[in-house]
Order: sequence, then C-alpha cells, then structure tokens
Amino acid sequence: MPRRAIVDKWFAEYDNPHKDALQLVRRIILETDPRVDETIKWQTPTFTYEGNIASFNPKSKAHVSLLFHTGATIPGQHPLLIGGGDTARYMSLASIDEVRGARKGIQDVIRAWIASKTASTKKIASTKSPTRKARTR
Repeated sequence: MPRRAIVDKWFAEYDNPHKDALQLVRRIILETDPRVDETIKWQTPTFTYEGNIASFNPKSKAHVSLLFHTGATIPGQHPLLIGGGDTARYMSLASIDEVRGARKGIQDVIRAWIASKTASTKKIASTKSPTRKARTR
C-alpha cells in the first residue's frame, strides 16, 4: 500500500527524538503486505487491514511504542509483543538500531494478523448458505 499523504503530513509536524525510528517501523509495516493501509486515528498513525492493527503512541519519548489494539488475538508466538491483558499488546523499541534488528519480528506479527483476518473472512464467506433460486413452473 502506498504511503498516505495525511500520514506524511503528520510526520512532517511530529517532533520526537525517535521520529526516524518510527518512520522506519512505518516503512517496515507497509512493505510487509500491500493490503496494509495507514491513516490517522486518535491523532496518530494507525495501520489497518480488516480492522485496526496497530497505532503509535506519539507521546512516548523514551522509545518507539506501538500499540496492537487486539494483539492478544494475534495467533502465534511473538516475542516482541508485551503485555498480559485480555486485549492489547505493545511493542517497545529503544532505538533505530533495535527497529532494524526487529524487522523480521515486526513483519511476523503483521503477517500473522493478516493471515488471521483472511482466514476469518474466508470462514464467514463459506458459512453463508448459497442463494436459492426460485422454482419456475
């Protein structure tokens, strides 16, 4: 998916010591799968595919903080995701070097999300009963 102008504008106005690292995370996520889209929600870049995948925490100055809204439901083991609640998971990356090293882990999470959503969509489509044709006399 191409980068969205609204997100480019947000980054142009964003002042944070980890701005370059956030932009690298953005690029990694968007390069992972062309179906991933981005927008601005909750006053921050948010990545989507069949729902909200993740949003940056723009107030975090100590590290890159990425909130996976329903991260607890992403199938598989993802060591970069932290948190123990019923819904959200977080990814915290301390530097641009850490982001570079986490590329595969970030992509694994995004791919697992997409695979899960794609499987859900196919399951819903297969459970719908076929349309019955009217009998003609």
